[in-house]
Amino acid sequence: MKQYFVYILTNKTNSTLYIGVTNDLIRRVYEHKKNLLEDKNTFTTKYKVKKLVYYEIFQEIDSAIEREKQLKKWNRKWKEDLIEKLNPNWEDLYESIIN
Repeated sequence: MKQYFVYILTNKTNSTLYIGVTNDLIRRVYEHKKNLLEDKNTFTTKYKVKKLVYYEIFQEIDSAIEREKQLKKWNRKWKEDLIEKLNPNWEDLYESIIN
């Protein structure tokens, strides 16, 4: 069964948030971490957004895209509250998804 992910990345100081959607969370976060994106002038490269702090899993791509759009419209405080419900210390979740 195919899965889709909406994820939030941040930088070392947690000052910048990036929301994305993918069908392969491990690969996509790895690409962000290693600057393997095709366009080197991306938002995530510019702001060094490499730390995975939140993600949700969906079975349907349409639902994932809808959620991504919803989260992108939220204000900063709502996004912070969402992250802190599941990840109160803003730890990098990447290690937990690759093991």
